[in-house]
Amino acid sequence: MALNKKIVLGSGKLYCVEFTNTIPDDKTLETDENILGLISGGATLSYEPEFYTAKDDLGLAVKKMITNETATLKSGIMTWNADTLQKLCNTARVTSDGNKKVVKIGGVGNYDGKKYVLRFVHTDDEGTIRISIVGANEAGFEIAFAKDEETVIDAEFSAFPMDDEGTLILYSEAPKGSETI
Repeated sequence: MALNKKIVLGSGKLYCVEFTNTIPDDKTLETDENILGLISGGATLSYEPEFYTAKDDLGLAVKKMITNETATLKSGIMTWNADTLQKLCNTARVTSDGNKKVVKIGGVGNYDGKKYVLRFVHTDDEGTIRISIVGANEAGFEIAFAKDEETVIDAEFSAFPMDDEGTLILYSEAPKGSETI
């Protein structure tokens, strides 16, 4: 069944759960508890292949191959808390004391090596687009408190292979009214 091409307008929701060697099904992953934070500024998915080209001096014999691939998912996180910071930083530790949460960030010996399933879901009147990666925020973060605007944490998640085939990005689309992919 061929889907119609469409114009995609708008943003979506960003879900995040720890990766445990499988991508959870849509109903398990896409719950309010798994929202990393409501986003501001949308989300950007980038895929960049690197090529090596071998050719003779006259350009008569040419062979090209992909030598490396990178994929990143960037998004501004507008609603966040201590638990969000822990997912954005592999050296963060969160402790609770009653209603108070404390986040300690830093110390290379505290690197936890966790990877997360990140799922961006865009839904409009034509259907749903899902973009999933397995990754970690490797770009650090900056928290700017301004007197006249919301504080948004920009996160950049670098993708890791999610299966034995080396898949970096899982993209799916479904027309409105169809079952979950």
